[in-house]
Amino acid sequence: MNLKKALHRDAITLHMRSTSKDEVVEELVGLLTDTGLIDDPVPACKAVKEREQKMSTGMQFGIAIPHGKTETVKSLVAAVGIHPQGLDFDAIDHQPCHIFILTLSPIDRTGPHIQFLAEISRLLNEPDIRNRILKAASSEEIIALLTS
Repeated sequence: MNLKKALHRDAITLHMRSTSKDEVVEELVGLLTDTGLIDDPVPACKAVKEREQKMSTGMQFGIAIPHGKTETVKSLVAAVGIHPQGLDFDAIDHQPCHIFILTLSPIDRTGPHIQFLAEISRLLNEPDIRNRILKAASSEEIIALLTS
């Protein structure tokens, strides 16, 4: 999986403002909309929120990877958000999440979606990568950390 194709510097925020799970989804989908990577945020938000209702994507170590499948996209897209204060995202370790990576993929394509989730999970399993992402000063720095 080529993460560089899925990540766009304008779809990354270092200072999320969200105060709830739904707001996280809306803020990150908003980045994708503002960047022109998706046209209609409503079905995109709906897909991710419906997935969250089935099972939280709050992992451990302060990471959440909300995702969904929608007809809104023709290829996999991703947004990254850093929440310096942390936010309750129903993580499996019951700790606040600080790193959010939202991804949307087409309904009819499974491979790229699974590959992206596996690669991001593998990268974020490394404490050094997580710490460097949290200290990143720019979107470009985050992309470099996730794609090097």
